[in-house]
Amino acid sequence: MRKMLLILPAFALLSAGGAVALSSKKTPAPVRAVGEPKSCVTISNIRSTKVIDNNIIDFRMAGGKTYRNALPQSCPGLKFEDRFSYRTSLNQLCSVDIVRVVHDYGGQLTEGAGCGLGKFQQVEKVPAN
Repeated sequence: MRKMLLILPAFALLSAGGAVALSSKKTPAPVRAVGEPKSCVTISNIRSTKVIDNNIIDFRMAGGKTYRNALPQSCPGLKFEDRFSYRTSLNQLCSVDIVRVVHDYGGQLTEGAGCGLGKFQQVEKVPAN
């Protein structure tokens, strides 16, 4: 059985077999890398996501950690739509997985460009001086 998760701003949709995470539109604070990048994160630990631009998605996890995923290629429409979906048969989202931009055409949600993920790098905010 394949799982699907839609990430949608402002409201939540429950999807079969998946939890829902929300995206926000606040300006990101400067961050720094912590530790070594990981190939996968556990889906059930994802609490929210934030699309930074067409190349970067932040995944906020249970426990307060944030993992930044820098996509190896630009993902057309990702920042504009600010939402994406993915499918996996595992309880992990990995650097070999594909996310798809979700378009809203008058209330009709459709999947668009498919974009490969990169590694997940834990980041933390840089304290303001």
